Amino acid sequence: MSIEKEKLIHRKPIYDGQIIHVFKDTVELAGRETIREVVLHQGAAAIIPVTDKGEVLFVKQYRYPVEEALLEIPAGKMDPGETPEQCAARELEEETGYRGKLTKLGYVYTTPGFCNETIHLYLATDLVHTKQHLDEGEFLDVLPMPLKKVWQMIGEGKMFDAKSLAAFAMAKGKI
Repeated sequence: MSIEKEKLIHRKPIYDGQIIHVFKDTVELAGRETIREVVLHQGAAAIIPVTDKGEVLFVKQYRYPVEEALLEIPAGKMDPGETPEQCAARELEEETGYRGKLTKLGYVYTTPGFCNETIHLYLATDLVHTKQHLDEGEFLDVLPMPLKKVWQMIGEGKMFDAKSLAAFAMAKGKI
């Protein structure tokens, strides 16, 4: 059995927001029409910042959709015209107050069943302290954690943020 590409027949806008755009698409699949609900996102970057002491700088912030504060690597959405690396550098400094040497790890599709969001993943080393400058309405704590404890938490299933888990999977053997 071969995988057949779905052909867009009609796209109906449902919601046009600041972060996402939602559509109800009619597509043709194997000679039949079917519906796809699609969320389009401009993309994002996430960074594993590792200090000279071997600590990872995590951010902890409340995430409204899941109703809890999560431990995550710094991340944010790309601005129009911004490259993934520019976004990673900007978000690293905004959220942690550090700049560093960025090494691309790869990228992931967060939820490809209904969304096109791509998160580009980076490792940041040679960190230099500057100044944190959070976006308006952004509240988070920066928490340094020894790398050994990070791997322990991952192994024990105590980290729940998918982009952070994917980044550490790609960084294994590099940090």
